[in-house]
Amino acid sequence: MEKADIRSDILNLAQVIDYQAGSVVSREIVKGKTGGVTVFAFDEGEGLSEHTAPFDALVQVLDGEVEVMISGRLLRLEEGESVIMPADQPHSLKALKRFKMLLTLIKS
Repeated sequence: MEKADIRSDILNLAQVIDYQAGSVVSREIVKGKTGGVTVFAFDEGEGLSEHTAPFDALVQVLDGEVEVMISGRLLRLEEGESVIMPADQPHSLKALKRFKMLLTLIKS
């Protein structure tokens, strides 16, 4: 059973969420008026379709491999790598293997 409040705990971010077959799942770690931090787990082949966001978003790959498309530019990231998806630019993600990421969004 997942602990509801994880504040003040030591976290292994790649272990706070499990993969689910054929799905994208997420767990919000921090939520505030000025932003949030969320861990996502993508099964192989799953992704997020092209969209934009009004703020920069930092993607940190915790496990696996992902293709990230930002304004038509294709990037391939692996565990330990990160990319900033700029505000108001179209972007999408597709898991090349099962993959987990930490998404940090700052709204100011």
